[in-house]
Amino acid sequence: MDKKPVIILGAKGIGPSAAEIFKSNKVEIYCFLDDDKALHGSEIDFVSVLGETDDDGYLKYIGKKCDAFVAEDNMKARKKITKMLNDRRKTMPANAIHSQAIVSDSAHLGYGNFINARAVLGAFSKVPNHCLIHSGAIIEYNVELGDYVQLGAGSQLNSGVTVGEETFIGSGVTVVSGVTIGKKANIGAGSVVIKDVKDGETVFGNPAQTIEN
Repeated sequence: MDKKPVIILGAKGIGPSAAEIFKSNKVEIYCFLDDDKALHGSEIDFVSVLGETDDDGYLKYIGKKCDAFVAEDNMKARKKITKMLNDRRKTMPANAIHSQAIVSDSAHLGYGNFINARAVLGAFSKVPNHCLIHSGAIIEYNVELGDYVQLGAGSQLNSGVTVGEETFIGSGVTVVSGVTIGKKANIGAGSVVIKDVKDGETVFGNPAQTIEN
């Protein structure tokens, strides 16, 4: 992980957890930026919330003197802020990888990923961009995720699983080896997925069954 100071865009949701991740790697946090003006001037774990996420007074440092991390749980907001960084600063967000996560040397990582404590990324796994991998989640070898995938705490993706972009997988889910999960699918917490899931499909249960929207 890059040791440049970081500005965290988003002081709520996963923002404080992202701060803990950077601190676990002894990375200095320059400040939080958040669009909720009620937070401006406050501190979160001794880190100040200084302005809004599009404040050029702070954004001008990103890419030169410091990195940025987009700490937004909401996918639409995360996409909007990431696009703003791309357009205005010509940069991608840094990865936030907890010092207690285990990442194989052969794993592929893109940009802007949140990987919390005790998460495991196995050999030749692929985690591209802007994924949220919560505490204790296991991504076994040869697993491939799409962008903006969210994997809940304690979930397990077994070997050879493929997950399409923007899919949500709840806490404590088990996906058996070789299963393909489509784009924008939703897997309910605690489910056991033993067969492929279509694009946009919502499944739940043990074994997981389709839930009609």
